[in-house]
Amino acid sequence: MRTTLDLSGDLINELMEITQAKSKTNAVTLAIKAYLRQKKKEELKALSGKIKIAENWRQLRELEIDET
Repeated sequence: MRTTLDLSGDLINELMEITQAKSKTNAVTLAIKAYLRQKKKEELKALSGKIKIAENWRQLRELEIDET
C-alpha cells in the first residue's frame, strides 16, 4: 500500500543505520514489525497469572501415542 509520510530525516537516517536497511521502505517496515512484536509480547506478559493452564501434557502425550 502506498502511503505518504512526513518524517524527520534524522530519524529515518538513524533508523536505516540501526536496521541496516537498504531503503527507507524496508527500514520503516522493519520498525513497524518490531513495534508490533513488542506490543504482542507486552500483551502476553499482561496475561501472566490470569490464565490457568491445565498441566495434563503427559496425559495428552499418552493419548497421542495411543492413537498412532
